[in-house]
Order: sequence, then structure tokens, then C-alpha cells
Amino acid sequence: MAVSPTPSTPQEPPPPRAGRGSVAGRVHWRFWRYPIGVQSLIAVALGAAVGWAFPAVGEGLKILGDAFLNAVQMVVVPLVFPLIVLGISRMESVKKVGRIAGKSILYFEIVTTVILLLAVGLAKAFDLGVGAPTSGGDAAAVGDLQQGVDFHELLLHAIPKNVFQAFAEGNLLGVIVFATLVGIALAALGEKARPVNDVLDSFAGAMFKVVGYVIAFAPLGVLGFIAYDVAHYGFGNLVSLLGFVGVVYLGLILVLGVIFPIIAAIYGVRYVAMLRSIGDLAGLAFVTRSSEAVLAPLLGRLEQFGVSRSTSSFVVPLGYSFNTDGSVLYQAVALVFIANAFGLDTSWGSLLLMVGVLVVLSKGMAGVASASVVVLLAASTTIGLPPEGVALLLGVDFIVDMARTGVNVVGNSLAAAVIDRSEIRGARRRGEPLPADLDAAADPVADPADAGTEAAAAAGDGRPVRTGPVTADRAGAPAPDERVDATQGSQG
Repeated sequence: MAVSPTPSTPQEPPPPRAGRGSVAGRVHWRFWRYPIGVQSLIAVALGAAVGWAFPAVGEGLKILGDAFLNAVQMVVVPLVFPLIVLGISRMESVKKVGRIAGKSILYFEIVTTVILLLAVGLAKAFDLGVGAPTSGGDAAAVGDLQQGVDFHELLLHAIPKNVFQAFAEGNLLGVIVFATLVGIALAALGEKARPVNDVLDSFAGAMFKVVGYVIAFAPLGVLGFIAYDVAHYGFGNLVSLLGFVGVVYLGLILVLGVIFPIIAAIYGVRYVAMLRSIGDLAGLAFVTRSSEAVLAPLLGRLEQFGVSRSTSSFVVPLGYSFNTDGSVLYQAVALVFIANAFGLDTSWGSLLLMVGVLVVLSKGMAGVASASVVVLLAASTTIGLPPEGVALLLGVDFIVDMARTGVNVVGNSLAAAVIDRSEIRGARRRGEPLPADLDAAADPVADPADAGTEAAAAAGDGRPVRTGPVTADRAGAPAPDERVDATQGSQG
């Protein structure tokens, strides 16, 4: 006799696990799949909301930002040292090292002067600071700062008596000087230096990976910074000094939208393509207020854009110390604001004196804590402005600091591209072969005339002809390496 099957009791579906299947899991998974720039923007919004609604929590979250910056600073010096050594040791001659260094310093000085003139002109045109309140500044905070730039100490800072101490203290300027000497020595050794170069190359590759891991946690650092800034400073200072903040931002926009494009056009650098390549990194520097946070991926992006690694690894770290375009604009606008606020002389003679003082002092910012504010304080003292005026601006410093840091990153990227372009043009004029790391990459231009010149030169000496630019915005183009994998998705 057939036995009818026992009807089975319907099973309830298991509860969703806290993984990709749950709502929280899907949101979490999608967030980390966003480009790093989008993640940072979301972190900005969340941080501002937390800092405004829960100030105590916002101030406590500062530890996230501090931890992120500590992690970044932990790897900056170990990365910069091998890159500079390799960049110099692989140059054809010591003469080329001196030539690139000379071009870089000259470029930094010229661009700094132009930006300073723009800044004082804007501040003068808007009568910035006239009628501004001269009380309520945080004078105690100013008193805690170093009161000036000691050039005797700066020289000793650049030539450390103990290189290991320079590494331990994160003395970037001292590390650059030591790395330059080591690179020159290895270049003089020639083939004997190959084993050392191979070790440094592998170490640099490993450090790029480490930096990639650190940058992946940038949104948490951004969340902590923004939550703390909103909770600690609030929005009151922004309202009272809105004119100052507005003029600084206007000046920085003019630098990005007028001065930099003109420089790029003179040298044939594709400025818009460069911005597409590094834009999210400039944005990350903006929200973290740290240029160091993007140094490693920036070098990788510039190489993808077509800048020689030997040039970028020398010019960009040097520019971090001596080419702070956004910072010098802020300092010039701030000096005019302080002079007007206290009813002091703002004739063009006095303004030109300000420009001259800042041209000198701005090159002494390396290794100084709160560098922009310290240089501003030193310049104020030098030209007879009351230091109390600097205290007026400390409450909005974090707001303008974001913008000037982003501009600093773009300015140093452009400097590397311009110097590299100048080297390419010089090599063509002299009939010299291009550097080895440029034979397989494109130079950062789209100049048909130069392309024809290069094709003719290559046909004459058997070198391969470069047929087109390799840029980060070129759809489907494979990355030359995986050194910037943590930020690769945001290149767009």
C-alpha cells in the first residue's frame, strides 16, 4: 500500500546576516565601492552634522583625524627618501640634477611673486579689513606659536647633524638634502650602484602599497577633522569674517582658473587633463588640510599623466617646502586685512614691501609648525603690524586652510609638469635622447608640432615613436602600476 508523503512544515527563511544581504551590509558595501573623493564628501556631511548636533562627540572624534595624519606622516619620509635617491641616481649626470633644481627654484620664485601681487591687488580693491572688529582674537593662541622664521635655524634644519634624527622627527627638508647627496653619489658610482637602486626601488614599491592602505581610511580621518572643526569653532567666526574668507577663496579661484592655465599654456601642459587626473587628490587634501596625505598617490598620478618619475619625485617634495602657492596668497590677503583693520598704511609702497617680505619668508616655512600662521606672524612683526591682528583670523583659519592646501597640491603638480616639459624641450633642442622613463610614457602635452619633431628625431636615431598621451582620463587605459590602487577608482 502506497504511503502518502507527510506534508512538510514550511520552513521560515533564516534571518539576514549582517553582510552584503542586509540593508546595513548593502549600504556599507556600496560606500566602500565609491571613489575616495565621494567617500570623503559623504564624510564631510556626516562630520558637519555630528559636530553641529553633538559638539562633545564632535570634539572627541578628533582622534580619528589625528590618527589618520599620524599614519600618513609615518610613511611620508620612508617614501620620499628612496624616490628622490632613485630619481637623481638615474639621471644621466650631476649637471642635470643642478639644472632641474635651478629651474625649480626659479619657477617657484616667479610664480610666488605673481600670486602675491594678485593677492595684494584683490585685497586693496575690496578695501579688505576696513571697519573690521579688532577685538575677540585668540591672543593666547598666537603667543603659543613660534614668533618668526629663524634662517640660521632653517639652514641647520636643512643640514642635520644626525640623519637618523631627521628621519625620526620627520624633517622633510633635511631628508631631501641627504637624499640628494646619496643620489648624486650613486649616480657617480654608475653600474656599481645597481644593487642599491634595486633595493630602493623595491622598498619604494612596498611603501606605495602601504600608503594605499592608509589612504583607504581617509574618509574616517575626514569625518574626525570636520566634526571637530564644526564643534570647536562653530560658524560664528565665519559670519564675522565672511569678507576675508570670500576674498581668499576668490583669489585662489583666480589662481586655479587664470594663472595656472596661462602657465600651462606657455609650456604646452594639458591643464584640464591634469586636473582630471589629480582632482580627487586635491579634494582629499582640501578636506584633510594636509598635502602630505596625498603625496604618494600624487606621484603615481603624475607618472600616469606623463611626467617623468625622476622629475616629479624631486620637484614635488621640494615644492612641498618651497612652493606653497595657496598659502602665500592667504598670507598676503591677511596682511592687508590686518593693516586696514588697525588703520595702518596700505599705500602701494607698503604693499610692495609686504610682497618682498613674503617672497623671502615664505621660503622658510619648511619644518615650522603651523607654518602659514607663523610666517604671517613673522611678516606682521617685520613690517610693523600688530601681532594681535593675526589672532583675529585664527577662528577662520581652518576654513581657508582647506582651500590653500588644495591649491598647493595643484600648484606643485603643475610645477612638476612644467619642469618636466622644459627638460623635454631642452633635450630635443640639444639632440639628446629622452630619459628612459619617458620613452615608455607620454610627455604631459598635446602639441602636434612637438609630436612631429619627436617623430622625426626618433626616426633618425631608432628610438620608438610615442603616439599619444597616456593620461588618467583616457578611458580603458591600463594603469602602469598598482601603486595608487587605493584611489584608482576615483580618477573618473
